[in-house]
Amino acid sequence: MEKKKIVIMIPTFNERENIGSVIEDILQLNSSLDITVLVVDDNSPDGTGAKVQEIAAQDPRVRLLLRTKRKGRGAAGAEGFQAALELNPDYVIEMDGDGSHQPAFIPDLIQATEKADIVLGSRYIPGGRDAERSWLRRLITWFVRLFLRWQFQFPVKDVSSGFRCFRAEALRKIDPEELISVGPSIVLEVLAKAYNLGLKITEVPINFIDRKAGKTKLTFLTLLETLVMALKFKKMYASKRAQK
Repeated sequence: MEKKKIVIMIPTFNERENIGSVIEDILQLNSSLDITVLVVDDNSPDGTGAKVQEIAAQDPRVRLLLRTKRKGRGAAGAEGFQAALELNPDYVIEMDGDGSHQPAFIPDLIQATEKADIVLGSRYIPGGRDAERSWLRRLITWFVRLFLRWQFQFPVKDVSSGFRCFRAEALRKIDPEELISVGPSIVLEVLAKAYNLGLKITEVPINFIDRKAGKTKLTFLTLLETLVMALKFKKMYASKRAQK
């Protein structure tokens, strides 16, 4: 049986302390998977890009896309998706490079795409866990999730999950080149666009753990930006549905 080609896209900024172990855990997955790891780094001042280059020099399955313009989580994600699709994969997986998304769950995400276009790694369905985080972070996540589910009526519980598997044809329909998010709101924008396109979305349980090193990128400003962008996406896609 021919191996399915999988590109694992990891946007990074200042993750030198974590990215090596994340890549190592990915490459140790079942050999039946044809995996390429694509790290999309925003020219991190801590040398994340240089660390990935060192790994890539030893293993052709690892690639680095180093970005120096239009920085931001959203811009990096959109460019990373485009670069991933250029490799002609069967599936594209998006995940964080801080260790919170555990590679051990990747086979579960891939398997679930047999019955869905997009699969989310979910903390909030039976079997999922949101471990090792402070009560404040959990409260913030709960509030954001409640607000977004109320606004969009998404048929999934973990609407802010950035650990996701896409069938390549589904990601092409979403068309990453047209995404407008510069920051973390890209996670919501992709979900909103997929839902608007009628793509089938499902969830599998994961155990989300807090980063082991470095500082979180979540701030009050990024949270506020995400909520503002959420309202913009709702208006934008409601307008598009009305035009159909």
